[in-house]
Amino acid sequence: MKILEWIGLAIQAAIGYNLVFPVFLLLIYGIRKALTSPKQAAGNALPDYGIIVTAYEYTAQLPAVVGSLLELNYDRYHIYVVADKCDISNLHFPVDKVALLRPEQVLGSNTRSHFYAIRRFIRPHTHLTIIDSDNLTDPEYLNELNVYFNQGYEAVQGVREAKNLDSTYACLDAARDIYYHFYDGKVLFGAGSSATLAGSGMAFSTALYEKVLGHLDVTGAGFDKVLQEGIVSRGYRIAFAGKAIVYDEKTTGSDQLVKQRARWINTWFKYFAYGFKILFRGIARFSLNQILFGLVLLRPPLFIFLLLSVFFMLLNLLIAPVLSLVWLIGLVVFVLGFYISLKSSPTDPRIYQSLVNIPKFIFYQLTALVNARRANKISVATRQENKSQG
Repeated sequence: MKILEWIGLAIQAAIGYNLVFPVFLLLIYGIRKALTSPKQAAGNALPDYGIIVTAYEYTAQLPAVVGSLLELNYDRYHIYVVADKCDISNLHFPVDKVALLRPEQVLGSNTRSHFYAIRRFIRPHTHLTIIDSDNLTDPEYLNELNVYFNQGYEAVQGVREAKNLDSTYACLDAARDIYYHFYDGKVLFGAGSSATLAGSGMAFSTALYEKVLGHLDVTGAGFDKVLQEGIVSRGYRIAFAGKAIVYDEKTTGSDQLVKQRARWINTWFKYFAYGFKILFRGIARFSLNQILFGLVLLRPPLFIFLLLSVFFMLLNLLIAPVLSLVWLIGLVVFVLGFYISLKSSPTDPRIYQSLVNIPKFIFYQLTALVNARRANKISVATRQENKSQG
């Protein structure tokens, strides 16, 4: 009986630490910020960027995306639009700045599209950045990435801000992104680890990208999970550029939400074991970067550990009231941490107003969980297809 009790406590601890871990990271971040000086630039060379835009079937937003990129306050870049399984007869871009590529055969993969572009670079770009087919970029996007490349980093994640807040789902999606950008980006990087990758709005030295993914053929959602594992496992840190902004299309309908989240949940189950690999490697190497990053990768999607936390709190009311109180404290700490992330970021008032609909949002994510096993059979030809942060 004792063994079962210990197992039960271990399971509860494995779920419960996720409630307080963000605030723990925030404490480390604050201590490091107080004790360390900002990293100085290692050089001021201007990277030459290959900007890769991937599209699958849909091209309607490509003119706006490319138009946004052409307004970047930067000179050393060339845009590569990979239009996989697309009709490009109505697409016309300035050839001196844009290469419009239509693969002869369907690629059906983000990384295949990326390397299709890399093999057709018009010159050997030192760096590349990946943009979704529904993103718009801030004019200073590349200059803000350069702040970190000039400090010696070879991988940088920017911020994906909401392009649209025209529905409750879009607002809640944006709230979730703010939480992840704050804790998995700014705070995690500031605590001495690496920012997690978000699928777009990210940039790398071309050499590092080819080193990590050049020998692999990653299909389905989640290429960013494979990429970040390869980078952090090799001892690199992924910097977080809080002012390198891309504007991202947020989910607007329940059907779209369920399909998108089903793929994300499927991706987490597929790749979460990377967390053990990186965590144990970090322990062996005394690497704070890898230890913290490994713990983050092991964290389930928000709605899963929140629902489990509420379940254990109610269960313990019957069998161990003191533990129930501990769970309540943990949930309060999490809510406080979530609030801190919103207050520490430029959060639109509509996002705060949408928070009352979180239960409905969670319901649709539960529906997505049911559909997760067959997620890769759901049509990938959606405007949100490249979104892969879970």
